[in-house]
Amino acid sequence: MGQPADAPRISATKLNLLRGSMQTTRPLELTILMPCLNEAETLAACVRKAKGFLSDSGVNGEVLIADNGSTDGSRQIAIKEGARLVSVAERGYGAALLSGIGAACGRYVIMGDADDSYDFAHLMPFVERLREGADVVVGNRFQGRIERGAMPLLHKYLGNPLLSLVGRLFFKVEIGDFYCGLRGFNRDRIQALSLRSTGMEFAIEMVVRSALAGYRIDEIPAILKKDGRSRPPHLRTWRDGWRGLCFLLMHNPKWLFLYPGMSILALGFFATLVLLPGQVIIGSVSFDIHTFAVACTAVLIGVQSISFAVVARRFATAHGLIPRSTRWARIIDAITVEKILLVAMVIGLAGFAGFIWCFWSWASTGFGALEYPWLMRVLIVSLTGLAIGVQLTLTGFLSGIMEIPTNTAPPFRLLGGDG
Repeated sequence: MGQPADAPRISATKLNLLRGSMQTTRPLELTILMPCLNEAETLAACVRKAKGFLSDSGVNGEVLIADNGSTDGSRQIAIKEGARLVSVAERGYGAALLSGIGAACGRYVIMGDADDSYDFAHLMPFVERLREGADVVVGNRFQGRIERGAMPLLHKYLGNPLLSLVGRLFFKVEIGDFYCGLRGFNRDRIQALSLRSTGMEFAIEMVVRSALAGYRIDEIPAILKKDGRSRPPHLRTWRDGWRGLCFLLMHNPKWLFLYPGMSILALGFFATLVLLPGQVIIGSVSFDIHTFAVACTAVLIGVQSISFAVVARRFATAHGLIPRSTRWARIIDAITVEKILLVAMVIGLAGFAGFIWCFWSWASTGFGALEYPWLMRVLIVSLTGLAIGVQLTLTGFLSGIMEIPTNTAPPFRLLGGDG
């Protein structure tokens, strides 16, 4: 029967919204999520391909657009094409995706850029891996294909390979393309990680935090096409690359503080012992008091770096940023504030004693000329000991402040790992 003439008419926009609302009440297997900021040139094509995939594959799902404040009509296009729309006030790639993941109704989520650089018509390999039990499935554009002009040469041959190499080295996760924007994941498992990055480093955070949590991460080849936009991409090479590197470093205190600190300390301590008796000549090169001062400075820096590693590890573990280390837990737990202060006192007093001896030696000559090389060596070592004592004292109290209980519980509990 036809609609009565006096019945209220529903606009196409409202009808699409109503259909989207009705659809979300059904249990869905998949949400195809696209972050969007002024993607009017390509959004319709992406939505159509995604909806076509759902129709052709028989996967029960939805297409969700996380709009980040578009002003070019992208919002209207999304609704017209039958996608569900969620508005995200906070700007940023990660902010859009976090809101989209929170609003997704599917058990699984496959995310991809709305610039038509990824083919949403061929997502079945991602769905199959997720069905097999993978928590995260990341596309690898280097294993697949990167079309000419699709990726800047700097990203292709330096930025992405370098950051992916650092990620594999730091977190022991065999992913060759940390920045690939086409990836699928189990929605509940990802939400349990309480991801926080709002910028482009969100892609790295997802992989890193999943690896730290012991999640199963699979990788499959992906194809990257040249995007269909006439404007430049939102990605900023140096800014976003630096943020990604900082994220990798700050989530691994071993590589940021411990390993460099141990290396510098060992080198400085060895040089100090060798040069303490006096000048050393190797070939035509002479190492004397100036090199000795540099070696003591290296010892100072190494101790500070290692103490930072201990404090950073405790803080990150207590706040759920990284899992409790099964390898280092006993050592870290044994380094209490009292023990740090005790070591600081011993080293500081030794340094102070050496300083007093140097001062007494100077005073015994009427504050006149002294045997310069030997006295200066003792003085430099003594001042280094004093400085280390002060550093460790401050570090001990800082560590104690960070261990003061608060009412804020860690945002999530990780499964564990070596760290």
